[in-house]
Amino acid sequence: MEKKSKHQASFENIKSQLKIIPEYMELLFPFAHSAHIRRHRAKIIASRVGLLSLLFAVVIPLWIIIDFFAFSWPTWAILATLRIISAIVFFALYIMHSSCRSLHNAYLLLGGMMAIPPVFYLISQPFLIGLETNALGTAVSSAYALLPFIVVAGLSVFPLTALEVLITGAAVMTVVILGVAQQPTFDLQQFITTVWLMIVVIGVSVFSGMSQLSYMISLINQASKDMLTGAFTRRSGEEYLDLQFRIASRTGASMSLLFMDVDKFKSVNDEFGHEQGDMVLKQVAKGLNACLRRSDQLIRWGGEEFVILLPNTDVPHVLPVLKRLSELTLGNRPDGKPITISIGIAELATDECEDWIEMVEKADHRMYDAKKSGRNKSVGPKPELNISNIINVEG
Repeated sequence: MEKKSKHQASFENIKSQLKIIPEYMELLFPFAHSAHIRRHRAKIIASRVGLLSLLFAVVIPLWIIIDFFAFSWPTWAILATLRIISAIVFFALYIMHSSCRSLHNAYLLLGGMMAIPPVFYLISQPFLIGLETNALGTAVSSAYALLPFIVVAGLSVFPLTALEVLITGAAVMTVVILGVAQQPTFDLQQFITTVWLMIVVIGVSVFSGMSQLSYMISLINQASKDMLTGAFTRRSGEEYLDLQFRIASRTGASMSLLFMDVDKFKSVNDEFGHEQGDMVLKQVAKGLNACLRRSDQLIRWGGEEFVILLPNTDVPHVLPVLKRLSELTLGNRPDGKPITISIGIAELATDECEDWIEMVEKADHRMYDAKKSGRNKSVGPKPELNISNIINVEG
């Protein structure tokens, strides 16, 4: 019996560890992020690209003075030309960063900024190899050889996943190998040392980028998630509603919205206390999340009211969502009775809504219609969405 208990404890410990895996997935792969996280990450990446690009646009031309004293003509003039071109590109990136709205564009900005030093390195190397110069020139030439390492180290200031850093690091590693190939003689020991150093820098950047990302996700979740239910707060939800409405209006995509209210919730607080009421809301949020797709968003609108946003979903495709809702249980109230909800539905094209506020209002009114007609129902813009006993209370 004791042996069985130990095995059971070990099994429970493994299960608890496995529950942490989805959290680590967000740090390893970018496609594990919600749309909300991707949007905020795009803003942060673009903002930091803009700041660094402006800094480099100012500092890089100043280095021409050092090149002038370190190298003879025409080497310093060639390097000066490369620096001026680099500064112009950096300044262009700074100008563009403010208009970045998506993670895809943020990637392009980051890739453009990170590509400049390696390209400078590859173009300048042939002019510096075997060049006879003074002590300052030797030191500057050695500094140029470190440009790829500086690029990879610079990734540590961005909230990036491990995969993103590894892909960038692999690209820069290729540049390093091409730089070594330009040398007149191949030094195996130096090559191994260079590659090993790059691997170490990539490793440090991976953990640093993941730390930045973890901290960012934690701050965003604290600011945007309801601490009790884990759903988005109303403020964050309104931002997401506005974004999705603008996207749908611009692209002609469909969009639906479910406004729901927990039936007879006030009686739970009145008879059993607010602590039991909180437990009911947690159960409801957990159940609703179980039937959502990754693109859908659950928003706690206020008190016992929830909103589910369904992007790219028209009336026929709302039905599978309602079917999934009807197949789940939201748990029981403190008195043992099943928890039920009343739902109002709005769809962008069918309701011809001018903005997301009108969508919410239509769904809200239909939710009240569902309550007046007996609760535990859904009321929508078309008859097929009007379903009784939306939550299965049998058994």
